[in-house]
Parts: sequence; structure tokens; C-alpha cells
Amino acid sequence: MTVAEIDTPHGPARAHLHPAGAPRAALVLGHGAGGGVGAPDLTAATRVAVEADVSVALVEQPYRVAGRRSPAPAAQLDAAWAAVVAHLRAGPFAGLELVTGGRSSGARVACRTADATRAVGLLCLAFPLQPARRRASGAQAPSRLPELDAVAVPVLVVQGARDPFGMPPDGPQRTVVQVAGDHSLRSDLPAVREAIARWLAGLLAP
Repeated sequence: MTVAEIDTPHGPARAHLHPAGAPRAALVLGHGAGGGVGAPDLTAATRVAVEADVSVALVEQPYRVAGRRSPAPAAQLDAAWAAVVAHLRAGPFAGLELVTGGRSSGARVACRTADATRAVGLLCLAFPLQPARRRASGAQAPSRLPELDAVAVPVLVVQGARDPFGMPPDGPQRTVVQVAGDHSLRSDLPAVREAIARWLAGLLAP
């Protein structure tokens, strides 16, 4: 594993690179809003991908590199992510098909930028479908399902059965796999790995 610092419009990001021996594709994953690239589900996805001859980059957004826990606005997250993916396409992942995704907030970023990054598929771990009620008014915030629905390439969502953010529905190109546990996806990592392995095999079949 190597770490590359990558300039973006909103400060430096970091890509933790896990190369496969003879890669046939690459997977770029982002972290959750308050977490990092060491989350158990991201670690599980990395292991599965490398074993399937898919190189992996785990991307730290600039706000995390700068030591902040509160996420940047969505537009900044999306711009930084697009810059990192463009850098990877021109460098270590040149010539490879790219699958993008992430956990929670990182999955949302990948969905919003799927067209811009020319992803061939999206891996969404613990997609935060339904935000909590607004504290001030008690009103229900809008669902984030439109972000998933807007993606035009195959999507895998791996979701905990007790995730407080809810369970996304299947869609025409969207497979939703329910596993035991909550938003952390820690409870049944073998099931998480199995779902990812099966989906990648189908997505990248010759």
C-alpha cells in the first residue's frame, strides 16, 4: 500500500493505493462524513477487490486531511472527488475501467459524480437514505433516493437491516443486499464481502 497526496480545488486529498497484481479494473472508494478510510466495510471491500484483480484507492477528502471532522459542503466534496478520480485515471489507474463508491457520505458523493467520473458501476456501503428530522422544526428532511435513482450505471447497495437511515429499494440497475447490523456494517463482514465479490464478478465479467 502506498499513499499519494493529490491536489484538489479545496486542498490536498490523499489516496491510499492498494494495487492488484494484474489489475483488470480499479475501485475508488470514499469514507463517511465523520470517519476515515479504515472503516471495517471499506477494509472488507478493499480485500475483496484486490483478490478479484481490482486495484483500489481509498480516498481521504481534503477536510479530513486537514484534521477536521465536520464535512465540507456537498459541492466541495464533489469537486475534490472529481479531481482525485481524474488524477487516478491519468496516473496509477490509466487504461482501467473505474468503479466508484464509498460508505455513507462517500457513497452519496460517488452517486452525484457518477457521470463526471465516467464510472462503470457504483458500490454504495450504508447509503444514508433518509436523514434525521430537522431539530429546529421537527420536519422530515427529504429522502436522498433521487441521488441513487439518477445513477445510470449498475449500483450495489449493501445496507444493514437495522440501519436508522432506512433501506433503499431495488431499482432497474440497482441491487440492494441487506445484511445483519446497523449503519456501521460491522456485524456481518463476511456477508458484506460476499455481496461485493458476487457483484464485482458480474459487473466485470468478460
